[in-house]
Amino acid sequence: MAAVSPSNSFSISLTDPVFHPPKGERGAAERFFLKFIEDERDLPFVWLSLQIAFIVIPSAVAVAFAPIGWWTWTLVAPAYWALIYLGYTDRFILMMHNVSHRPFFKKPLKGLVAYVPWLLGPFFGETPEGYYSHHVGMHHAENNLPTDLSSTMGYQRDSFLGWLVYFFRFFFLILIELPIYLSKKKRGKMGVKALVGETFYWSCFALAAWKSWQGAVIVFGVPYVVTRVLMMAGNWGQHAFIDASQPGNSYVNSITCINSRYNRRAFNDGYHIGHHVKANRHWTEMPEDFERNIPRYAKEGSIVFQGVDFFMVWLYLMLGRYDWLANAYVELDGKGRSKEEIIALLKERTKRIPVEASAG
Repeated sequence: MAAVSPSNSFSISLTDPVFHPPKGERGAAERFFLKFIEDERDLPFVWLSLQIAFIVIPSAVAVAFAPIGWWTWTLVAPAYWALIYLGYTDRFILMMHNVSHRPFFKKPLKGLVAYVPWLLGPFFGETPEGYYSHHVGMHHAENNLPTDLSSTMGYQRDSFLGWLVYFFRFFFLILIELPIYLSKKKRGKMGVKALVGETFYWSCFALAAWKSWQGAVIVFGVPYVVTRVLMMAGNWGQHAFIDASQPGNSYVNSITCINSRYNRRAFNDGYHIGHHVKANRHWTEMPEDFERNIPRYAKEGSIVFQGVDFFMVWLYLMLGRYDWLANAYVELDGKGRSKEEIIALLKERTKRIPVEASAG
């Protein structure tokens, strides 16, 4: 992608993926699957789903039926977790994220989208319907304001203790808080579906445990915890830098991460500002949308990082490494800030915001 330069002092080339129409005729497999999916740009989801179906699920079954011995925790478990977390989890969750916001299958087949959260999701620690109900039914509606059950506003966002409180509140209370919230907002069916999905997940755990409790822990227990850690670390990073004067403004209550390996793996998830501005924007359009709107981002005072992802942002904050964050900071407005001034800006944006200060 060409360099973008809204001012003489800013120029950067975006390397994150965009859609390029095929130059020749598509292969037979592509033509076959295009009969069923709504958007040709989502063909990568088809290939990812098939990989999970033919690699991850058989691996999980093999773990569940593996003979028990010293190798269970020393060899089998680490190998399985490496497979799902190094190979597939980030891509799966962001595929699920995208098909939650946009139709995946064509209208007569739209019910097939349940294949993603119900059949594939449990193998990545995701309870069916829980993600959709929380993310679409609640998070986007509340936009990280205090009524958002995963809001970061009320926490000092460079505090590990603060993050622990944030995580444990989600981990232990979301099953109570989310259905109550959805019921109050007249979205009670979402809450019921989330509870049914949770029941289904733990029924799968119980069924696996009937054969082998070790297999159940490896396939369903540990991923349930680890995935929630990752999701809440990611959400913290996405909403770590907030302008207290306008916390409801998506340009300054979210961040964007560009030119990262994570974007290339996880369908441009780093463009979180653009996603909150328009939740159903297609993932391949994110870099070009950012490119077009850099003057708006600069005017609003948006926080943009290059070469890092949300999890790295979270880690740097937990380590107090504002110098590393400053190195990744992209100055859009051409003010020529010093490193110390960038650090001061970032620290100001991570301060805890009292609930009463969020009225704007």
